[in-house]
Amino acid sequence: MKSLSPARTLFILLTLFLWNIDASSQRTPGDLSQAHASLDGIGNCKKCHETTNNKATSNQCLACHVEIKANMNARKGLHGSPEALSKSCVACHSEHHGRNFSIKRIDKRNFDHRRTGFALEGEHAKQACTACHNSKRISNPKFKNKPGTFMGLSKECLNCHTDFHQGKLSTKCNDCHGFDTFKKSIGFDHSTTRFPLLGQHKKVDCLKCHKTEIINGKVVQRFKGLAFSNCTACHQDVHKNKFGQDCKKCHTELSFHFNKSMKAFNHDKTAFKLIGQHKFVDCKECHKTSMTAPIKHDRCIDCHKDFHKGEFVRNGMNQDCSQCHTNQGFSPSTFTIERHNQTRFKLEGAHMATQCSSCHKKQNGWTFRKMGNNCVDCHKNIHEGRMADKFMQGGKCTNCHNVSSWKSVTFDHNQTRFKLDGGHQKAACSACHFRRNEMGRRVQLFAGTAKDCISCHNEPHRGQFAVNGKTDCQKCHTTSDWHKTTFDHNTSRFKLDGGHKGLKCGECHKPATDAKGKYIQYKFEDISCSKCHG
Repeated sequence: MKSLSPARTLFILLTLFLWNIDASSQRTPGDLSQAHASLDGIGNCKKCHETTNNKATSNQCLACHVEIKANMNARKGLHGSPEALSKSCVACHSEHHGRNFSIKRIDKRNFDHRRTGFALEGEHAKQACTACHNSKRISNPKFKNKPGTFMGLSKECLNCHTDFHQGKLSTKCNDCHGFDTFKKSIGFDHSTTRFPLLGQHKKVDCLKCHKTEIINGKVVQRFKGLAFSNCTACHQDVHKNKFGQDCKKCHTELSFHFNKSMKAFNHDKTAFKLIGQHKFVDCKECHKTSMTAPIKHDRCIDCHKDFHKGEFVRNGMNQDCSQCHTNQGFSPSTFTIERHNQTRFKLEGAHMATQCSSCHKKQNGWTFRKMGNNCVDCHKNIHEGRMADKFMQGGKCTNCHNVSSWKSVTFDHNQTRFKLDGGHQKAACSACHFRRNEMGRRVQLFAGTAKDCISCHNEPHRGQFAVNGKTDCQKCHTTSDWHKTTFDHNTSRFKLDGGHKGLKCGECHKPATDAKGKYIQYKFEDISCSKCHG
């Protein structure tokens, strides 16, 4: 065999090397999914990938998926949402993972359907995806036979639901119905029709007027084409045409028995004119058996229950209610203050501004008789057991208080064993008669209040002037001015004479201190000269 020259051998080796490089660059990175299986093959790569950097771009994807591109341009559907528009196609869909790989990668259990522009509410939220996303529901023929697609559905109700009204009403079902139940109309407003529902018509079940009929072999409720020009279209003429067919001359939607026309029936021509609230009473409230049967009506209690339960019965007869009430309403009463002042309890001062219920409705019911006329019959006696009975005889508070103001006290303290004079006349009652106990609670002190000064005032002298344990402040002080003393030093063991007469008290009586604090020392055991003079 003839040997090859070195140059020819090098050429053959270089050719084989370059051929291997080209062949390896043409190998695919993996099989495409079933949806893109038709694009398999080296010659189809450029349909999805750029020639410069070998990347798949959204523009190339949308060149084929024109329906998705149309949704993106229209800003509708999942791909038209702001979230999807901000991403490239490959961010959610990738390829070359094999024939059985799903490039949709949708988490059906946690998918937020609001991103599609159609929020799942009410009963829709309970349905499986396939209940809507199936070939039967897809109206767009381009997606009709594409298995597993979520495209091609319409948001119109009738795309999934049968037209219950068989074309008799609008196809915009949500104008009347919600997503929770079809049977309950929540959006329909009957007042927008030519027959607004008034009075008792509001309570009538829809089926009473809107009967069912058979259309195309199906039971359909009738809503259009109903006769309603006359009441007799729905209601039986109980008068058998005696008064014509225009029922509205006498009746309203509020009640058939309510006669609205004064021309048809004038109750004032009877022995009982309808005044005030009687105009609004249903006829059957009084005419229980028949509209023509005679009824008693001379006295209020012929129809009305005695609210006061016999409190105003005299000689076995109830008093006429009109003395305190009118036909305009049982409340408020017309019983005036002037009439009240003719009773045993005259209204004066603050009592004139007190509501009737404050006195006459102490518990559940009203009371007008046997209420008592003393203050304690209505007001709590806060002094009970703390003040001598002679000052509150018969439970009357007027010995100290008046009806204008409780705080305005006019008690004459000279009636007691402690007459008020000097500064005591200016003191408030509470300064002496109210104290804080050990628990910090405010308590009264009237009966048994001590009369000695230190029961109210502090004793600043540390008992220096106490005799048998008691200090008589009045030996030196008066109730007019504490600082002006009536003490005569010449009555003490140390009479003031000579140079002592001109001295100020403080030069001899200086401050001292004990366990309780500072005080002025007035008494000395040693009164010799050497005690003060060295």
